[in-house]
Amino acid sequence: MTNLVLLLLALLFANAPWFSERLFYVVPIKSQPKNIFWCLLEIIVLYFVFGAIAMYAEKMTMGQISPQKWEFYTITFCLFLVFAFPGFVYRYFWKIPKTNIDQPFKETPKEI
Repeated sequence: MTNLVLLLLALLFANAPWFSERLFYVVPIKSQPKNIFWCLLEIIVLYFVFGAIAMYAEKMTMGQISPQKWEFYTITFCLFLVFAFPGFVYRYFWKIPKTNIDQPFKETPKEI
């Protein structure tokens, strides 16, 4: 059960930066829309926050924290980036831009 909760939490943390125009859902950013570099900074910070939560969960369930080397952290960060892909697609590829419906088209379609 703990593994499933951690996976869902990782998905939530990885996709969170893509769904808000604020930095960490709190600080408004003057440049609208939010730049991709702010999103990447949020992903890095949220990766470390999630890592701390996962280490705490491991300590509570197993009683000890297993020592890891750099390969483990590299793989988990890449997995975190893969988890962030749906939010990235939603923000940059799938989201429909807002248009003003009240204004008519400037050009009329030409008949063939």
